[in-house]
Amino acid sequence: MPARCPWSLSTPEYIAYHDDEWGRPQHDDRVLFEFLILEGAQAGLSWRTILEKRAGYRRAFADFDPAKVARFSDARLEKLMLDPGIVRNRLKIASARTNARAFLDIQREFGSFDAWLWAFVDGRPIVNRFTGPAEVPARTELSDRISKALAKRGFKFIGSTIIYAYLQAMGVVNDHLLSCPWHRRCQND
Repeated sequence: MPARCPWSLSTPEYIAYHDDEWGRPQHDDRVLFEFLILEGAQAGLSWRTILEKRAGYRRAFADFDPAKVARFSDARLEKLMLDPGIVRNRLKIASARTNARAFLDIQREFGSFDAWLWAFVDGRPIVNRFTGPAEVPARTELSDRISKALAKRGFKFIGSTIIYAYLQAMGVVNDHLLSCPWHRRCQND
């Protein structure tokens, strides 16, 4: 068995997420939007909770189509408060619509959210060389800058720690440990 990052070993879902998604450079705007919603929903909760509810989020939030989510009515948002397939937090649910609208604004201005996000790193992932989990930061100067830039554009649930987790997930930052075979694999993606 490969020496995966230790955080990923608790469940088969975590292993699949680690092996198939986490840290791989992502450029699909729909996926970039999906993870903005999921990372914001995770605030104060475990990532395991969100992974277990991911299918519920896809169903509830129109398969993460930002144009559709931007048009959600207040009544539809209120109805989502009754959906056990997602985290039923009024502010987090409302932030999905707010963030969808801001996401669309960035797409209009820059051609894609991908272009806007990856410009922060000149289109190339930051490849860290950590040997143990204690070395991995919870936030960085980069996540601070992106968080502030998102906040100026009206996004919610995008604090620096949330954004650092987002950058890791989307492969903007490669924080696979050096001992993990996916450290090199993500560099080659």
